[in-house]
Amino acid sequence: MTKARQMHLGPFILGTGSHVAGWRYPGAFDNFQDIGQVRRIAAIAERGKFDLIFMGDNLYADPAAHPSYTLRLEPLTMLAAIAMTTTRIGLGATASTTYGDPFSTARAFASLDHISAGRAAWNAVTTANPVSAANFGRNHPDHSLRYEIAEEFVSVVKGLWDGWADDALVADRASGLYIDPGKLRALDHVGPYFQVKGPLNIGRSPQGQPVVLQAGGSAPGQRLAARTADVVFSVVQDIDEARQQYAGLKAQLPAFGRSAQSLTLLPGVMPVVGRSEREAFDKLAHLQSFVSEQNALALLADRFGLDMSGRDLDGPVPDLPPSDNYHSFSSVMLAKAKRENMKLRDLYNLIAAARGHWVLCCSATQVADTLQHWFETGAADGFNVMPPYFPGGLEDFVDLVVPILQERGLFRADYAGATLRDHLDLPRPARSA
Repeated sequence: MTKARQMHLGPFILGTGSHVAGWRYPGAFDNFQDIGQVRRIAAIAERGKFDLIFMGDNLYADPAAHPSYTLRLEPLTMLAAIAMTTTRIGLGATASTTYGDPFSTARAFASLDHISAGRAAWNAVTTANPVSAANFGRNHPDHSLRYEIAEEFVSVVKGLWDGWADDALVADRASGLYIDPGKLRALDHVGPYFQVKGPLNIGRSPQGQPVVLQAGGSAPGQRLAARTADVVFSVVQDIDEARQQYAGLKAQLPAFGRSAQSLTLLPGVMPVVGRSEREAFDKLAHLQSFVSEQNALALLADRFGLDMSGRDLDGPVPDLPPSDNYHSFSSVMLAKAKRENMKLRDLYNLIAAARGHWVLCCSATQVADTLQHWFETGAADGFNVMPPYFPGGLEDFVDLVVPILQERGLFRADYAGATLRDHLDLPRPARSA
């Protein structure tokens, strides 16, 4: 029998919440450097049977930016600790292709996959904000160059992960053979941006290769995702836009010898969940009451790469060029502003609420109905769930929405496998020739 299609869900972890002022909500966590709080978030997500927890990252500190992007633990270090207190949930972390190196990245994620017994995922990002460059003594590449570098970077990482055969580690006490040298191979990569010999000094990981995540929505980002990604996070604001992006990305897969089922597309959504619609609206209103014009304009400036001071907040959204930093995000938001005749104040309120992602504010049943509609009508394979604050925002989703999805047969009642690839219905990749 054919297995019924089910949603994939992964909470996006910003310890102070996805809402810029989530940390101010009564009872909310206000620190993303407390490993005890992160353990609690992971435990709630695993109780909800989520596929994975996912952590973004930032490479600079800006006091005006979102609190969790300014003060945070390094993601791989944090997830290695979380691996010790969880057993099933996948562990996804961001590492930059612009400011990292392929050997170190491949080694670190292979290590996390061993530590977690096959639950690691790498979110390969090109790093949008040029401020990061000053921390590495480099010039920030433009958008197209960042993706050229990323194409080579991801290929090298995947090649390094295949440097060891599954049975290369022999450890035969009788013969004294520890490693079969015939089952290792150097990569010997020489390209325009990287020269990497290999192999890694760590064996093939439990998943064969850690899962690859990406979030690029621009044309180069989608091409990279279609060729290399297992999971794609998207920024969308309405269902027609989501369906178009979903169909467009899936249509690119055959050119790379891939099926539609080989890639999972998860739009980002910030659910504000209530037992009633009124309760949900009251929660969002409380959160929005903390948003000041100063921090909202700072978020606009960061996202659009332009100085927004002195703008008329009650005037129309000005004609702004798509940002070279957050290309997909800025395009989506500007299109929505034009489509809905927004004022600049409307735009910054939306961005402050969920950093530009889709906000779904309603009762638990209405949330489940909406997610089901998106899932069943070609807009999503599941969702990147972005709680406005922790732990309450995540608990609301797990305790109120997940049971409805489970009752409808749309989401797992329990984990059926041990690895992240199992959760995502992805086969363990064979070692490349």
